[in-house]
Amino acid sequence: MYLYHFGLRELPFTLTPNTNFYLGLEPHNEALAVLMTALKTGEGFIKVIGEVGTGKTLLCRKLLNEIPEHFVTAYIPNPYLSPDELRRAVAVELGVKQAQRMSTQLLTQRIQQRLLELHIKGHSVVLILDEAQALPAESLEALRLFTNLETETRKLLQVVLFAQPELDQRLSETKFRQLRQRITFSYQLRAMTGGEVEQYIQHRLQVSGYKGAALFSTRLCKKIARASQGIPRLVNILCHKMLMLSYGQGLYQITVQHLKASINDTEDTKLFWYSPRVITASTIFSAIIVVVLSAHFILGGQG
Repeated sequence: MYLYHFGLRELPFTLTPNTNFYLGLEPHNEALAVLMTALKTGEGFIKVIGEVGTGKTLLCRKLLNEIPEHFVTAYIPNPYLSPDELRRAVAVELGVKQAQRMSTQLLTQRIQQRLLELHIKGHSVVLILDEAQALPAESLEALRLFTNLETETRKLLQVVLFAQPELDQRLSETKFRQLRQRITFSYQLRAMTGGEVEQYIQHRLQVSGYKGAALFSTRLCKKIARASQGIPRLVNILCHKMLMLSYGQGLYQITVQHLKASINDTEDTKLFWYSPRVITASTIFSAIIVVVLSAHFILGGQG
């Protein structure tokens, strides 16, 4: 694609949560500090709420990578599970053998037994669920019952929930008041500021191997921040398309016109100015065609 054109080792603005690109901006560092502090207390539920695209999954993976060694983690990335499926998924993560074949009662006993074994060995166990807003109501209740497993001094299992704001709406219902009262720590992940967006863009380019003059000016970064509303995923989408456009046109500088075209071609972004000469979305696709044909020509020539 545009790697050679800009002197990059890898694509800087992919949507895959890659901890190598973790920057450690204020909202993410604060959230990580809250998580680490909460886990040390050894009790209850911990909740991190953030809008779509604010970096919850990246933060989740960062936590998994940096959690202290004495923790045993059970990670469930897709919690749209029935209570029985949830129990069995947790059992498998904890290393309970033949978890898929047991009765529900025996499975619960084996999970408790496994948690006690880990506790005796000096381990703390944490269950981490991403996209927790997707948990069915019955599974939320099953999750609460998991935390009833305890010794006289501490819980045998802590639960960390990464979720969209819809989870808070659900937990506000009366039927979830018991679970709501067990949430001992909570953090609201915010979007990036204009200055943070610029840091974010430059950081990802540097990690990807870029060493030239600034591709995205401060003025342009501010416009990207406004259009994306500071949402990292939308920043990635816009920047990726802008680089494609610049490459397709044989340019080495990103312009406002590239941004306008990218905004027109991207859902959930906002154009805060109007111009009758705004480049249409078709320009994006034209550039993509140029890229594809160029790559095809190069590869064909090598053959």
